[in-house]
Amino acid sequence: MPQDVKFDLPFDTPISEHLDHARARHLRWVWDRRLVRSQAGFEEYVSWDLPQAAARTYPHASAEDMVVLMNWFSLAFLFDDQFDASRPDRADRIADVARELIVTPLRPAGSTPRVDCPITMAWAEVWAHLSEGMSLAWRTRFAASWGRFLVAHTEEVDLAARGLAGTLDLDEYTEFRRRTVGIHHSIDAGERSRGFEVPAQVQAHPLMIRMRDLAADTIGFMNDIHSFEREKRRGDGHNLIAVLHRENRCTWEEAADEAFRMTTECLNQYLELEAQVPQMYDELGLDEDERERVRMGIEAIQHWINGNYEWALTSGRYAADKKSPAAAAELAGRGSVDDLLTV
Repeated sequence: MPQDVKFDLPFDTPISEHLDHARARHLRWVWDRRLVRSQAGFEEYVSWDLPQAAARTYPHASAEDMVVLMNWFSLAFLFDDQFDASRPDRADRIADVARELIVTPLRPAGSTPRVDCPITMAWAEVWAHLSEGMSLAWRTRFAASWGRFLVAHTEEVDLAARGLAGTLDLDEYTEFRRRTVGIHHSIDAGERSRGFEVPAQVQAHPLMIRMRDLAADTIGFMNDIHSFEREKRRGDGHNLIAVLHRENRCTWEEAADEAFRMTTECLNQYLELEAQVPQMYDELGLDEDERERVRMGIEAIQHWINGNYEWALTSGRYAADKKSPAAAAELAGRGSVDDLLTV
């Protein structure tokens, strides 16, 4: 399944005018914080072009906030790549680091991490900026979504460490992927990027809950399609195509076709629900300010669906034909050239 698989998306989303300025500052920050530790690791990281992903998913962020968002992106992606399938003992270290990342938003801003490694130290710095100016309700909501994402990540690592990677059935995988893709807190960050908050009664409404879940499913499945070659190199069975290939006992091509169909169906369901939002306005009796904040919240979802898609089509992270230290690491069961979990 090639990386350049195209989907017909109805969103025409912008890209930040601060991309180039923020990219330069971000890449210096990543090196200074030792989130890459080798020239090969740095070159691989640059090829991913995560700054483009941030600029597409948070197009309205200020120049300063764009740097913070890019920095945050680096933590999530680099941490995701730290598991070494040949060393099951790493699962315990990943769990320790994940717990530290989870509790950071629950501590007073500026608290020193109790687990010391480049990722935990960098996250404490990023969270102090990312949470600035946001309400306790928003910080609590973000922390809960962020925590579910990291817990799911440790579960994925633990399954691999016990030799159980790729054993989830389709229903189990769909629920699991909704957590590992990390979209709920990413959409929450869209509020921070524009300085607004979706009203609490809207966040709790079944329509918005289902819309966010379908957005996560759509993005997660798209990502599985675009990243399939990379994950196949790594021997990673946590991919929709791999699950369908195993469960349906079909060819890889048939599994890829079904993954495409499922992704499109999730997107169509999301669009059907989005069309019902005006009815929710009336049901909840929202005033004009509240409706505007909901409108921007829905734009945040659209920015993520389309922005992540546009980035994934060209990112070096998912390139199929790679002959680099990173590709060698992937073939050895690792996702990263550098070890970021030790001091």
